[in-house]
Amino acid sequence: MVSHSRALAQAAVGLAAEMVEADHLPRIEIAAGLDAETFGTDAAAIAEAIGAADSDDGILVLLDLGSAILSAEMACEFVDPDVAGRVTLSSAPLVEGLVAAVVTASGGASIDVVKAEAERGLSAKRDHLGSADGEGEDSSHTDGSEAGTGESGSDADSFGADAQTRELLVDTPHGLHARPAARLVACVNSFAEARVRVRNLDGSDRVAEAGSLSAVASLGVQQGHRIEVAASGAEAADVLEALTALAESGFGDGPAKPSPTASPQDTKADGIDDRAQPPPPTMGSGLEAAIGVVWRPEAGGDPDAYESSGERDIEADRLDEAIAAASRDLQTLIETTRVHVGAAESEIFEAHLALVQDVGLVGPAREDMRKGVGAAQAWQRSGESVAARFDALDDDYQRERAQDVRSVTTRVIRQLIAPEVETHTETQGGPGDAGVATRILVVQELDPAAAASLDAEQIGGIVTIGGGSTGHGVIVASARGVPVLTGVGEAAEWSAGAVVAFDARTRRTLLEPDDEQRSAFELLLRDRGEQQRADRAAAGEPGRTADGVRVSVKANVTSVSEAARSVELGAQGAGLVRTEVMFGNWRTAPTVDEQVAEFTAIAEALDGRVMTIRTWDIGADKPLAFWKQTPEENPFLGVRGLRSFLADPAVLLDQLEAVCLVAQEHPVRVMFPMVATVDEVQWALDRLEEAALRVDGGRPESLEVGIMVEVPAAALRAEAMSAQLDFVSIGTNDLTQYTLAAERGNAGVEHLFDPLDPAVLALIASVCRDVAEGVSVGVCGGAASDPAAAALLVGLGVNDLSATPVSVPRVKAVLRRHPAAELQDLAAQALRCDSATEVRELLAALV
Repeated sequence: MVSHSRALAQAAVGLAAEMVEADHLPRIEIAAGLDAETFGTDAAAIAEAIGAADSDDGILVLLDLGSAILSAEMACEFVDPDVAGRVTLSSAPLVEGLVAAVVTASGGASIDVVKAEAERGLSAKRDHLGSADGEGEDSSHTDGSEAGTGESGSDADSFGADAQTRELLVDTPHGLHARPAARLVACVNSFAEARVRVRNLDGSDRVAEAGSLSAVASLGVQQGHRIEVAASGAEAADVLEALTALAESGFGDGPAKPSPTASPQDTKADGIDDRAQPPPPTMGSGLEAAIGVVWRPEAGGDPDAYESSGERDIEADRLDEAIAAASRDLQTLIETTRVHVGAAESEIFEAHLALVQDVGLVGPAREDMRKGVGAAQAWQRSGESVAARFDALDDDYQRERAQDVRSVTTRVIRQLIAPEVETHTETQGGPGDAGVATRILVVQELDPAAAASLDAEQIGGIVTIGGGSTGHGVIVASARGVPVLTGVGEAAEWSAGAVVAFDARTRRTLLEPDDEQRSAFELLLRDRGEQQRADRAAAGEPGRTADGVRVSVKANVTSVSEAARSVELGAQGAGLVRTEVMFGNWRTAPTVDEQVAEFTAIAEALDGRVMTIRTWDIGADKPLAFWKQTPEENPFLGVRGLRSFLADPAVLLDQLEAVCLVAQEHPVRVMFPMVATVDEVQWALDRLEEAALRVDGGRPESLEVGIMVEVPAAALRAEAMSAQLDFVSIGTNDLTQYTLAAERGNAGVEHLFDPLDPAVLALIASVCRDVAEGVSVGVCGGAASDPAAAALLVGLGVNDLSATPVSVPRVKAVLRRHPAAELQDLAAQALRCDSATEVRELLAALV
């Protein structure tokens, strides 16, 4: 591995090593960087690495660009001529080439086969080493020009008489988006003697060459869709078997078994210096409102600003250098975001890294350059084509992935126009204003890279003209506490330099506020800031109303770190431990001991506070890789939660055994989700007793048992449902969708989905009124995280709240300001309202 960056080479080797068993890993030597921090290549170091890797089977050298190639060629002059004769310099792309080479070599292939497999991704290195016209291209793999353009109908019919087909189910969350699609493509490309196409049977019905990430990802394959894979060639049967195994593993969307105590830092590739952590990004205000000067930065990716050389080979070199520079920038963003924002957010940039090197983008651009089109114009046309395919998809989440393609397209064009300039610096400057300290970034869509790297001390808030709340940029910015107002449309046609204020809570905006309006808005920000500081200072106080009525305020958690953070913010325990999220990326079911270890770690982080473990809450809409379910036309009305285990309770019994074991040492409650009948309550209690028989001492006396109240049937029969229980916990999100017939993820009925609708409140009130004597009533749904709504819930009779950790201090503070009698009167008024809007107006004075 020859690279300008040692960190990049080490990370690539760590990634490639994950693809094969350790005892099949070929020898890999690294000659990268002048030292651990300094970019550059050293011919002497490369010669030394070649000597260490010497083998009669041959030595394949992968390299990045520019001087790496020249240094490697020079190194071959330094070593013994016999050794030099066994050296092959490869034009393969560094990361994908290494992965393909390692996988192929691990099976015992010859160096020629390994080299051919590594070089399936074309690049300027191939031109440099003598294949400028693309001779030797393997026609069995697409160059991207035909990606995603097949017709409907049987793929086998259009693929030749020898084609074999197989139908596969895609049950990964959000379907074949970038990461699982990348794994499918990598699997296909590991079979040199097979040609594979993919068709979406339940969506677009288009056919795509399976060697292109963007082509596969833009087929619109959603969770629950079926795909048909058709293969021809000598390895057709083998590739179909491999793809079947990949599909059964959930397309590798997570490690087989992560360590129960693993943190993001623990998953770093071997060889990366843990001491050289990237600096933390500045954090936003977290106030959900901002005032500042409109800043509309130039896109920076205008291909018209690029001056083409007119030479095909030069343009190819320029594009590859731009892609390499963009890849380095993305690698930095991956590491910075993973360490300081979150592992989930860093995966966004891992997908961008795969896209920027994707043959479905690069292939069409190269074809245009062969026809004399400049690098920037060719790349722009290719990016627009791929983004347009995403724009045409039906699923909101997948449609927003067009934004990721446009981000990658712009990133590379910026490098073509201004090489080696980090693309995320566009958010570091901008116009100033004497009366306003911060800037409001106004963009068409929020690029995740900008969201991750912007200086939150300068950028006080972000407004997007298009895009929705599930855009990757919004996710990253929100995780950093930066206020974001999304999808304002034409209202955001504000000129640069104008002063604007917005409140994301109410979606209120003010353009060029007068002195009185500005003063009022700045006062709002000061009040929220002071309130935030005061709330956190008093967060350790018990939850109670102004007249001393105790209300337990807990937190919803999914990890040890969240549990520890919730304690810091004053949570009185965990009111909801989402076990299906904790183990959501496990490919096989966790054992009893593994669950005990996880639960114990969270209990210890809670430091003696109670922990409420919800048993597996899964369904066709929320799958677990190790628990296969049949796709359903309407999964929200199907086999979910407790119903999933009626036919086979084995996995549930293991979990209940683990709960009993942990409850012997720590304060634990257990609750069952999606319970609709008294018979289901009895079945769940019987399973708990069955699991307890496996444990020495049986069921601990301290173990409290409850159910989730999520369906109107359970709410309307609260007394009978709770007769044998210690508590019930209302899930307001599901209760709202079932009461109002408004699916929680459907934008078309978003205006109906409101937990403060009087009908939902009436059901909550009836639960509080009718539960069996001594049974406590809690809420662990989204309404508990809204301070005003939480206060109303207490007025309805709820005495146990479980909110997001960051919401705990504010919820406690609001409760302390109001006596219970006042909240009860307010609740009575809310039940008489005609709409959720009226209820919210009624609650406005609470906060």
